[in-house]
Amino acid sequence: MADQPWKTDQWFTSPWNHLPEVTESFRLPNRVQVHDVTLRDGEQQAGVVFTKDDKLRIAEALAEAGVPRIEAGLPAVSPADEAAVREMVTMGLPSKIYAFSRCLVDDVKRAADCGVDGVVMEIPSSHHLIGTAYRWPVQRAIDASIEATSLAHELGLTVSFFPIDATRAGLTDYLDLLERVATDGHVDAVGLVDTFGVLSPHGVQLFVRRTRERMGVPLETHFHMDFGLGVANTLIAVAEGVDVIQTTMTGIGERAGNTPMEETVLALLTMYGVETGIDTTRFFELSKLVMDLAGVAQPSNRPVVGEQLFNVESGIITTWVRNVGDQLTESFPYRPELVGQPAPSLVLGKGSGLDSVAAALERLGRSATPEQIERILSGVKDRSLADKGLLDDDQFLEIVDRVV
Repeated sequence: MADQPWKTDQWFTSPWNHLPEVTESFRLPNRVQVHDVTLRDGEQQAGVVFTKDDKLRIAEALAEAGVPRIEAGLPAVSPADEAAVREMVTMGLPSKIYAFSRCLVDDVKRAADCGVDGVVMEIPSSHHLIGTAYRWPVQRAIDASIEATSLAHELGLTVSFFPIDATRAGLTDYLDLLERVATDGHVDAVGLVDTFGVLSPHGVQLFVRRTRERMGVPLETHFHMDFGLGVANTLIAVAEGVDVIQTTMTGIGERAGNTPMEETVLALLTMYGVETGIDTTRFFELSKLVMDLAGVAQPSNRPVVGEQLFNVESGIITTWVRNVGDQLTESFPYRPELVGQPAPSLVLGKGSGLDSVAAALERLGRSATPEQIERILSGVKDRSLADKGLLDDDQFLEIVDRVV
């Protein structure tokens, strides 16, 4: 397995990922920590509301899956949110509990009173956002950050500084603000925050390197999905040595959402050989829990957790699946059980082929001649086209009974 990390009994990815030409500049950490923000940034998706009980259920499930850091919420939002954070701290979960906080003294005190381990502290870092959205002078943002981070440190909290809209700030302005806060206030870690998902993958290396050079503290990713780049950008940051990634379950979050945990963790494991300590076999059930409580529907072919991800309609792929037997990674990049999904299902529809019909007949204990199978297939295609969907067993057997 060590000689071929791209091919194990659980996955089969590209050997090109491991060529020296690809990996020679990597600074991969031995292990990456997931800092899950489902309960805070995930709830910022329009229309999503988690009750206190919802938050506690999700936190428990995240902890059981091995998530080491859970961002419980912003205590200042409401008494219910504060109560949820307080109770989460008392649950004895193996995960560290963080609160989110604006750079305000009152927010910091509330977070500390809840008993959390750390606090993620936000402040705008782009001068244009400070001026137009907040209508503050830049110095006010700096002063507030210094005061609040200093207090958080005095109260025994780990401070992860969260510069909003960093990727649309002037690079010098961004770095100067960070340095001022770290020098006159306190910073334990810096979030690489792409608030609007506007950083290209080619810009990530610069973002990481310049921030590390100036700050010399641990870095954490926080990328959004407005252009669908959160996973790719997070992977590039990890290849630059970043060892904490902020994610949400199935990518829920503000606007287009946050970097999805399950896709990122699975890619790190199967393409980079980087461990996170997350039990990937819990992904399917964990995603379903979060999406059900959030009231959010997902595409049936969503990566990793889509409910029809391992359904096979295409005739040629059905043939592959039948021929490879238990060697499923010849037909799929990873086995369904690796992510808690059920076994592949050969389904019937417009795209089906002769092997699709033969497999359905075998499964249902029926038989037919080759000529009859062709006629059954024609009937399956007609029915699927008419209904614009897949056939269930009863509909299939109606066709079989007409033909055989």
